[in-house]
Amino acid sequence: MTATLAPPVRIGKATVWALGMLAVATGALESVVTPTLPLLQRELGMSRAEGALLSVVLLITGALITPVAGKFGDRYGGKRVLIRLMAVVSAGGLVSALAPNLPVLLLGQVLQGAMVGALPLSFILVRKHLPAGEAKVAIGVVSGLFVGGGMAGTLSAGPVAEGLSRHWMFALPTLAVIGATLLVNRLMPLDPPGRSDEAGFDWPGLVLLSGTLVTLMLALALAPDIGSQPLVLGALVVVLAAFATGWTAVERRVASPMVDLRMLARPAVWKSCVLTFMICVGTSGAVYLVPQLFELSEDAYGFGASATEIGFFLLPGAVAASLAGPISGIWARRFGSRAVVTAGIVIMATALIALAAVHSQVWHLVVGKMMVALANGLCVTAMVTRTATSVGQSDTGIATSLVLVTRVIGFAVGVQVSGAILTAGTPSGSDVPAESAFVTGFVVAGAITALSLLVTRTMSKGVKE
Repeated sequence: MTATLAPPVRIGKATVWALGMLAVATGALESVVTPTLPLLQRELGMSRAEGALLSVVLLITGALITPVAGKFGDRYGGKRVLIRLMAVVSAGGLVSALAPNLPVLLLGQVLQGAMVGALPLSFILVRKHLPAGEAKVAIGVVSGLFVGGGMAGTLSAGPVAEGLSRHWMFALPTLAVIGATLLVNRLMPLDPPGRSDEAGFDWPGLVLLSGTLVTLMLALALAPDIGSQPLVLGALVVVLAAFATGWTAVERRVASPMVDLRMLARPAVWKSCVLTFMICVGTSGAVYLVPQLFELSEDAYGFGASATEIGFFLLPGAVAASLAGPISGIWARRFGSRAVVTAGIVIMATALIALAAVHSQVWHLVVGKMMVALANGLCVTAMVTRTATSVGQSDTGIATSLVLVTRVIGFAVGVQVSGAILTAGTPSGSDVPAESAFVTGFVVAGAITALSLLVTRTMSKGVKE
């Protein structure tokens, strides 16, 4: 008997629940920064632009790690890659927990970004070791537990940071990640490596895309201080252009590109990318601005909310985001993706403009953030579904990876622009932005979102996708 003919070892419920526990732990670790961002800014002496950078660096590194993890999982086996990724995540969580300053905390978040590639690897392992019907159920369980972990992190980060310290809000979920990883390593059987890709991995593309995203974030962070550092900002723009040009050239020539830019020539793909970018820019405005407004002192125009209270205020938005995916799928099948995306854009633009006009009560912000989260989930899910069904089966991964990268870039740009607006709107000698800065931020986000309706008009209806 040869090992190559042996079927994969069937896994039991205990192994699936071990993956679920890992999903809970990673979801919690991923979500602790958002509700405590004002607290971190205050304790580490960060500017609002630096806080914006901290809130997106994990997503950026995650978008870069995901295609690497999938490629290596196919080549070396999903379990091997998953365990090694979680070792990196655990190291990142410990670095974040021990971080004495912003640079070290940023390093920890960069390492934690490896967790974004862990969830798809979990799905791959489940599909390898379970029949199709049971695999769908297991994937649903793991996905739901990841969302539940994110909600738990949102709620618990504030009380832990205030009752113990900011160090423990990273340390506790990291310890849970370590425990769950050891359990998965014990229970999950090894899966055989796949056939090696003769074309190899696009390392130059990964390096150049990393440089492009990092330089873009630094340029946006320095934009409010252009008057005092024009040469530095100018140099960053030149470096950004060089990275972007080099990355484009490499992706067009390499045999197996990290991101196949030729796919952008297809209308269904480039329209999805443009819409995803604009929608995520709008979403990120609310994601960043609302917690900042909650935290501002009542003596100004804010609410003086603690990190614990901010977590509770953000919970309805997290619930709405978790419900948006299934709702979007049902509506897309019945009405078509264009109708779903159009409805989502209208809801989001209306909510953002309403937040600009009315934000004097806590419930204004809670409801506004919840509607933005719901609309974003509707739009992005419909975009991914539409993209996946508009290309050939062999191109699904390439097309959806373009949407993923665009989503991260849109979110990162939106957060950095919002942070720059608040920084620019802060009077000299004060650490409190003018209220007009928040109004400007919401209006800019709403206007960009509303402009995306021009793109939806050119989309096919996509009924019964």
